[in-house]
Amino acid sequence: MARKDIFSSVMNPAPANSDRNDALSYVVSGASRSIKSSFEELAKGSVVDLDPEIVDGSFVSDRIDGDDEAFQELVTAIRERGQDTPILVRPHPTASGRYQIVFGHRRVKAARVLGRSVRAVVKPLADQDHVIAQGQENAARSNLSFIERTLFAKRLADLGYDQTVIKSALALDATTFSKMQTVSSSVPEDIILAIGAAKATGRDRWWQLSKLLQLPGSIEKAQKFLSTVDVAAVDADERFGLLFDVLSKSNHPTAKAKPPMARMWQSTDKALKANITNSGKAFTLALKAKDASRFGAYLADNLEELYRAFKESETVAKTGD
Repeated sequence: MARKDIFSSVMNPAPANSDRNDALSYVVSGASRSIKSSFEELAKGSVVDLDPEIVDGSFVSDRIDGDDEAFQELVTAIRERGQDTPILVRPHPTASGRYQIVFGHRRVKAARVLGRSVRAVVKPLADQDHVIAQGQENAARSNLSFIERTLFAKRLADLGYDQTVIKSALALDATTFSKMQTVSSSVPEDIILAIGAAKATGRDRWWQLSKLLQLPGSIEKAQKFLSTVDVAAVDADERFGLLFDVLSKSNHPTAKAKPPMARMWQSTDKALKANITNSGKAFTLALKAKDASRFGAYLADNLEELYRAFKESETVAKTGD
């Protein structure tokens, strides 16, 4: 599986708006120069082989599990061609003799499946440099969805990183970052994980969903809906669409029909009674008497004449106006 050249995209970003350029400039300056060196080492092919069993995941996750088809394609590609691009790890900060992934989690997982070593560059990195390098690799790959990047940004914020670091790590413009904040503050993580990565669902749709979930009772309704077996069986983008439709309809209910008007009629000789119900679109006349059947048959036989008389009375009324 061919991978985008993440080194050129990080080290030589294409011109864009000022927000993006400011963010990227942070990555290759000051405290982050070690990251630049790491990418240069990767580009030069300075790699070692590591047993994947001594390699642990990053301290902040950047993916939502569930894209099994794409992972199987990666496994097949590595089995047939080998590992095209090395991963980046750092010596584990708390476990001697182990390593922590900066980026390359899926390649490590694939190596475990295949029972082979993983090609890696080992670089000592401080936590902040770690997350910026991890985020930069995220920005360079096209298969990480908006919601995965949003969740990664939220987890960084929860760990105490400020907006400058987060925007730098993910190379975010102001508008996208603002919408990410709205989504992550309004859509609970359990709902995000229940929906999944939703690769084809962009930031505006997630932002619209976040607005729906701000309405009373919507979060509980979403959690209940996503727990059903039928919903769990479809893919993430379809699951998102189904939930969006359910919440949209429930928050725009159709107007309730007015209760039907009911009254009772009785003949002067009290031999015949009728229950009359009028809903506006339906008029029901229910006769009650021992000879109700015969009178009802009489009405049915004379409906044409009665209707003609009704139309004539309508004409007279309009003429009188």
